[in-house]
Amino acid sequence: MLRLPYIFYLLFIFSFYIANAQQKPNIIYILADDLGYGDVGCYGQKTIRTPHIDSLAKEGLLFTQHYAGAPVCAPSRAVLMTGRDIGHARVRGNYETGPNGLGAGLELADDDITMAEVLKQRGYTTALVGKWGLGVAGTTGEPVKQGFDYSYGYLNQAHAHNHFPDHLFRNGERVEMEENKNGQTNQYSNNLFTEEAIQFVSSKKGNPFFLYLAFTTPHAELLVPDDTIFRSYKGQFEEQPFINNNSGKPSGGYGGYRTQLYPKAAYAASITHLDQCIGRIVSYLKQNGLYENTLIIFSSDNGPAREGGANPAYFESSGGLRGMKRDVYEGGIRVPMIAVWPGVIKKGMRTAHISGFQDIMPTLAEAAGAPLPAQVSTEGISFFPLLNNKKQRAHDYLYWEFHENKTTNQAIRKGRWKGVRMAPDLPLELYDMTSDPAEKKNVAGSNPKVVQQLEALLDKARVPHPLWPVKGSMQKQ
Repeated sequence: MLRLPYIFYLLFIFSFYIANAQQKPNIIYILADDLGYGDVGCYGQKTIRTPHIDSLAKEGLLFTQHYAGAPVCAPSRAVLMTGRDIGHARVRGNYETGPNGLGAGLELADDDITMAEVLKQRGYTTALVGKWGLGVAGTTGEPVKQGFDYSYGYLNQAHAHNHFPDHLFRNGERVEMEENKNGQTNQYSNNLFTEEAIQFVSSKKGNPFFLYLAFTTPHAELLVPDDTIFRSYKGQFEEQPFINNNSGKPSGGYGGYRTQLYPKAAYAASITHLDQCIGRIVSYLKQNGLYENTLIIFSSDNGPAREGGANPAYFESSGGLRGMKRDVYEGGIRVPMIAVWPGVIKKGMRTAHISGFQDIMPTLAEAAGAPLPAQVSTEGISFFPLLNNKKQRAHDYLYWEFHENKTTNQAIRKGRWKGVRMAPDLPLELYDMTSDPAEKKNVAGSNPKVVQQLEALLDKARVPHPLWPVKGSMQKQ
């Protein structure tokens, strides 16, 4: 017979083990590509069906003021991965003319520390499935050199324009997709990513894992499987066909988009298909006893785009906000975000906490059991207390910049105030986000002290970068 003190000792060890396990949830971060703030039902979408994402919102916490790292892909993802805002990140633009070719972009450097590296140090097995865009094979930015134990998908972000690729990359090695050779459309990348994600999760039962699942929709090109989802939308809209703009090449090339006769139906279908993929993953977690100890976060890398036949205005994809992708107005940078963690995050909650991509890494580090190590620099603030319904520290300000126009566009958000400067030698626009989130009324003239304060912050919010200097309207282009 076991002695009573020994039983108490066993109970203590068991309770310590359970507490420690609860400090290390499995983590799945799901990122959509060019999904607008208003593209899903729980954010007001009326036409496009997103039942599984809406269900996540009912089961967790919906953020109404969450911001992408930038209004375009590569810098936004760099902010997400490293926790450095765009004023301090190495990657601050898509860098389409870089030395590694169209879409390769500027890679992350050896001294960049990613969330995958941080979580790996916490004992997590880490995986990237989907679109990377922060370093092609052979560079310092490829996933295996940035903390990922496993990777599968697109390394070059322009390659990800093609949703039926003739090759992908697994752990840096090229994998041929024979079913999609010569322009065929038999293997849809989001289906492949969903299967890979489930396989990874199934192989890691009992060990904490981090899965960064970066889907490629609804980014153009607007080709989707000819399935029941697509057919359910066909005929529902007055369509203006999009015709191949890349000299008639059947593949469209890395930078081109193939013909789509039903672009509105395809756009809606791509989002509903994305929703279905997310539903499959959540269903797998629930059926295999993993859901209760998994933190799931869903978001998008920037606002909606008008490319390849997409029509964000028709679907009100920006959710009533001004602008879209490539704008530092709200429609280009405010994105949906939902966090679900059963037993920790209360169901059906909403928050107006102002947060950004730079906050994700410190939040996940704290969820994994400890704050970020001191040697990791970040402009982010962990919102882990918010997930636990505790008092949350706020940002002093958030900052963005965009370089692909003739001038450098900058924006800053400080509490209720949003400043937009379309060039450093142009006047600051000022918007009161509490009364005017659509940024319709510039109130700079009646708030000179606020303008002065935000201009001073803009001047110190970034460090210089040789590839992305701040361009004024009077500079020679």
